Amino acid sequence: MKTDQDFQDPIQERMNRLLNKMTLKEKVGQLNQKMYGWNVYQKTENGYELTRSFKEQVSKFDSMGALYGLFRADPWSNVNFSNGIDREDSAVVANMIQSYIKENTRLGIPVLFSEECPHGHQALDSTIFPTHIGAGASWNPELQQMVSQHVAEELHARGGHLGLVSTLDIVRDPRWGRTEECFSEDPYLSSKMTEAVVRGMQGDGENPKVLPVLKHFAAQGAGVGGHNAGPALIGERELREIFLPPMKAGVRSGALACMAAYNEIDGIPCHANHFLLTKVLRQEWNYKGIVMADGTALDRLLLLTGDKELAAAYGLNAGVDLSLWDEVYTVIEAAVKNGKIEEQLVDQAVLRILYVKFKLGLFDDKPIRNEKKVSNSKAVETNLEMARQSLVLVENKKNRLPISKQTKKIAVIGPNANNIYNLLGDYTPPQRRENVVTILDGIKSIVGKETEVFYTKGCGIRDTDKSEFAIAKQLAKEADLVVLALGGTSAREFGMEFENNGAVKEYPATEMDCGENVDVANLDLGGIQLELVKEIHSTGTPIISVLIQGRPYSIPSLTKYCDAVLIGWYPGQQGGRAIAEVLFGDVNPNGKLPVSIPHSSMQLPVYYNVKNSGGKEHYFDMSGKALYPFGYGLSYTSFTYRFLSEDNEIITLKELQDGKQVKVNAQVTNTGGKDGFEVVQLYIKDVEATVTQRVKELKGFQKIWLKVNETKTVTFTLGFEELAIWDIKMNFTVEPGLVKLMVGGSSNTVIEKDLIIEGHYD
Repeated sequence: MKTDQDFQDPIQERMNRLLNKMTLKEKVGQLNQKMYGWNVYQKTENGYELTRSFKEQVSKFDSMGALYGLFRADPWSNVNFSNGIDREDSAVVANMIQSYIKENTRLGIPVLFSEECPHGHQALDSTIFPTHIGAGASWNPELQQMVSQHVAEELHARGGHLGLVSTLDIVRDPRWGRTEECFSEDPYLSSKMTEAVVRGMQGDGENPKVLPVLKHFAAQGAGVGGHNAGPALIGERELREIFLPPMKAGVRSGALACMAAYNEIDGIPCHANHFLLTKVLRQEWNYKGIVMADGTALDRLLLLTGDKELAAAYGLNAGVDLSLWDEVYTVIEAAVKNGKIEEQLVDQAVLRILYVKFKLGLFDDKPIRNEKKVSNSKAVETNLEMARQSLVLVENKKNRLPISKQTKKIAVIGPNANNIYNLLGDYTPPQRRENVVTILDGIKSIVGKETEVFYTKGCGIRDTDKSEFAIAKQLAKEADLVVLALGGTSAREFGMEFENNGAVKEYPATEMDCGENVDVANLDLGGIQLELVKEIHSTGTPIISVLIQGRPYSIPSLTKYCDAVLIGWYPGQQGGRAIAEVLFGDVNPNGKLPVSIPHSSMQLPVYYNVKNSGGKEHYFDMSGKALYPFGYGLSYTSFTYRFLSEDNEIITLKELQDGKQVKVNAQVTNTGGKDGFEVVQLYIKDVEATVTQRVKELKGFQKIWLKVNETKTVTFTLGFEELAIWDIKMNFTVEPGLVKLMVGGSSNTVIEKDLIIEGHYD
């Protein structure tokens, strides 16, 4: 007689056999992720104990589908080094939970452990990498794949299965506090980075050890007014052109888990959006994985229904399989009995959950073992390289940078000069001081013994205390150069108030000016930072500004007073070292902006790929252009571009439909005095189309290393997918006509030529 432990059976057969054994109550248990993981255990002098509330939750459904945040540590969970799970004890606690469920439920179905991994696992002693906006600034998917692989290794070593990773959000309004979690304002760049995350965390996809939960699906970055979870006032064409491509790329790469977004699209919450979660995701793209709800998002459907059972029906009908902390999915059994939900819908969701569990090998009856410690040197090396490549130099007047190592006196001033948490971003666990390199640490480690380094904080991020202004000004007078570390922070503080989904409540006293629920109306530097800049500028000492940020600041006022401006996007534990290496020329800056930087928040939106509708670009009282455009970034060297051939490219519609591609060859030469990376970017503009097109769209990029005087040929390919548009009938198709091809080192491209697509309209 076969059992669900016959491992040689195809997964589908084992899933169906197990489903047929389950009661409705047990099925509902598989769809619930009700508990906060840190409430499952208690740390004692003798080890760890499972709590009564955990046992009661298991008993309620005679099962547990998934458990969120077992290893989470931060101010919201109130978990720290004293009461959290030590890294070496992770497998012990995970095994305790799985053993309890196996021994105390009828079917013993293992539980999925889901964990936050937005830029590293949010657990004690994990590696914290640059936030995604910084990773996007690297324009290096191969490096992101290495980062994601390391995150997956750390997650797996502790016993985790699902890593929640923000890859799908596109920045359209940088006032949004979660801008730091996005790779870019551009769908193509975000798609390539999403593919890298999936490849890095899942490997070849055949026998994955962990799965990334790609979030948030979809259009959360279009929240009106930059408000977190605000409605996305977009239509289907905007949805498909800008916000769906990253998830589509993830599905093509083998993704098996995603999270629905809080926002609504055209009046329909994503958690109740059958068109989004079923028609597009599953039917069009053939997605086989699970859809997880965002925290308490299903409870928000009560705003529509006023009834938990009906809200549960909305979620299941749309295609949400797994809840997160809500009450709504706990009443599914009653909703089935009351005729509001068909049990077939429940079965469908359960099968998806079981598929993921079988795919991850949870039924193989092997205890979780503490894997050999993931190489710390490898983690540091990968982390440092991503930090280096994430830094973007936007100003360098009179080639003030790099700083000479012969400089005798350097004053390091500013709220972000020596604060470890300000470098790390939101969703960060408590840190050991020795694991984080601040900007001050980095500078001290790189200068010679003959150089004196002075430090004072100067002021806070939002605080208006000027008591350190005098000492800051005095140190600046004595110095040959000032490194001024300004910007913001997403650092949460113990004692803050949080929503029931972990988002920060309004808390005026905090320095935090970015992160989840921390949206701003004004993109200027906070507090009295600009006043500090003016005070130091009055001394006449040259100023190098380092901006630590999770969203773009509007900085025309800052650049007036500074000789150079280097942007670090919450660069992680090795950020201070990377910044120092760039400042002193050991590393040639090579990051490019993943998001346009505005003159002012009053200009918004200023993303580069606006519609070419003939409207006026500029305001009467202000430019309509960005201060620094998407894709922009300076180097300590220079590059020139030319096409290998100036002739127009020609291809027919039929050739594109048959899979033929256009090749675009560009030569890039390092004409400066230093070896370095250049990000070669290809943009197109469809000049003749049945619907309004964008002024330009990124369709290819390559990051190449060029030695001094070296020339390399970069080849881009454009096929049906890259050249197709959503036409007037909402068909994804290529139309005949003229397409502009533009190549350069930013969205302000330097060379262009034409592509002619020959053919006829149907």
